[in-house]
Amino acid sequence: MLKAQSIQKSYGKLQILKGVNLEVQQGEIVTITGASGAGKSSLLNIIGTLDQADSGQIFMDDVDISRLNNKQLSHFRNRNLGFIFQFHHLLAEFNAIENVCIPAFIAGTGRADAEKRAAQLLDMLGLSDRLHHKPAQLSGGEQQRVAVARALINKPSLILADEPSGNLDSANARDLHELFVNLRNQFNQTFIIVTHNDELAGLSDRKVMMKDGLIVPNQD
Repeated sequence: MLKAQSIQKSYGKLQILKGVNLEVQQGEIVTITGASGAGKSSLLNIIGTLDQADSGQIFMDDVDISRLNNKQLSHFRNRNLGFIFQFHHLLAEFNAIENVCIPAFIAGTGRADAEKRAAQLLDMLGLSDRLHHKPAQLSGGEQQRVAVARALINKPSLILADEPSGNLDSANARDLHELFVNLRNQFNQTFIIVTHNDELAGLSDRKVMMKDGLIVPNQD
């Protein structure tokens, strides 16, 4: 469902990605590992259309997203991609259900339908008694689960996660990792996850290692 071909990216004279190729199947959990500076987050941002490659192509469900203009990219990103970052990026003035609804509102979903879907997701994630709590009233693990619900609200084809458990303690990190596997099993959800967490990498279907801007054979 995703194919990245010959992705290159430089910042000034520093070449970050040197012709990366990656294919991901529907319903697959793929983790990308490697040392800091290997190009993991840069690749994830390009796949997620948050940054542009200098050259190369990315196909998702046969759509060449590298050819879309800015307006088309925004539309595609909102409807087909979900994002989970190391920090939850919840809006402090909004409660949990309002935060989850934001991508749905951007997509044009009516308030009643968006709130119904958000409530269902938060209930599934064990937050049914936290719908009207603001981020400051939630624990770190709860905040990140709200961010997961927000990523899922538009039923995206692909979830992209960048160090999603990096700010969590070991117990909450383990819960989040198990949640990803459960979501894949329940919804055939596809994940690409950048992580330094060996436990999370071990739960994935496939671990991809990057070094010096390229995907290299795993040493495991």
